Amino acid sequence: MLYNNYGKTGKKVSAVGFGGMRFDLDKSIDENAELLRYANSKGINYFDTAPNYCDDKSEEIFGKAFKNMPGQFYVSTKSMPTKVDTAQKAREAVEKSIERLGVDKINFYHVWCLREMDHYYQAMRPGGQYEGLLRCKEEGLIDHIVFSSHQPGKEIKQIVDEGKMEGVLLGVNILNFPYRWDGVVSAQEKGLGVVAMNPLGGGVIPANEEKLSFLASEGETPTEAALRFVIASPQITVALNGFSTKEQIDTACKIADRAEPFTEEQLENIKSHLGSNMNAACTGCGYCWDCPQEIPVPAYMLFYNEKQMFNSSEEDMVKRVDVQHKWGMLVGRKASSHECIKCGKCEEACTQRLSITERLNEVAAWEKAVREKSE
Repeated sequence: MLYNNYGKTGKKVSAVGFGGMRFDLDKSIDENAELLRYANSKGINYFDTAPNYCDDKSEEIFGKAFKNMPGQFYVSTKSMPTKVDTAQKAREAVEKSIERLGVDKINFYHVWCLREMDHYYQAMRPGGQYEGLLRCKEEGLIDHIVFSSHQPGKEIKQIVDEGKMEGVLLGVNILNFPYRWDGVVSAQEKGLGVVAMNPLGGGVIPANEEKLSFLASEGETPTEAALRFVIASPQITVALNGFSTKEQIDTACKIADRAEPFTEEQLENIKSHLGSNMNAACTGCGYCWDCPQEIPVPAYMLFYNEKQMFNSSEEDMVKRVDVQHKWGMLVGRKASSHECIKCGKCEEACTQRLSITERLNEVAAWEKAVREKSE
């Protein structure tokens, strides 16, 4: 197993982490707890969970496993500033998790699910969540205060630059890394631990291996390549995987044992395939950020890639844009696709000469369908 320093915390963590939101709930708590112990026996020492994961059973499963772990381990859990909006509630959330996990303290506690800057500001206000977590840290209930983000890289960088956090958990993988990579690099350069969730794109990569064959080098599958990208990236501390079988654990650990980072040439090759073989998919260069209407054009174009890459139906794209509004790249947008004035500024900046305004028009129709369904 490859181990990395988690930022400046002094903790050495496994490059593969166990994310506790994909347990097989048809199995008993004892059976799922045994999966955690198996992972620990293979060298995994970073275990991440949260209240409400797996029908609110995840922390309970972790607590069962922690009573008899074969080796040393670190535990991470979370709470949302939108729900835990006072210092007192923050403390209560910490104490509840400690009790359920059966530990003396939580090593990494996340300000959870930041989807826009207002969520961060809510956590940081006087008398808010962060203040409560600081008190917990002073009393030894928490080792490190970190954050979990679904924001674009420039907003992650903004939080990192404020210097209040010791680590970040974010969704990054071999297909979407251009969107958040500046946040990853900023965090790593400032000495924060960087934990990557969804290394397989929420299952998109294993489900589309034939279409994504260009990701892999000789002797590996696209799924293995995607895991290697995250596990071996020197900018990433932990690749957080949601395991449900021992075989999945074995695969990830095998990759960590022989981890070899992608070269810049290989990454550029992947970008070129996304742009040409996938019918001119956006490569995420970000040159189109400067929209006079403040539409997050790069986020929309990366979302549109799902149609480009996988030939998704209109119905699928309506469902997916709704998810992106709530949890993904389109949370916190200042303007939406239908507000495009077709000035052409983004298309002038586009190195691929993509028909951006036409794509925004398509997305606007999907967003309209979402609005009509909610009325």
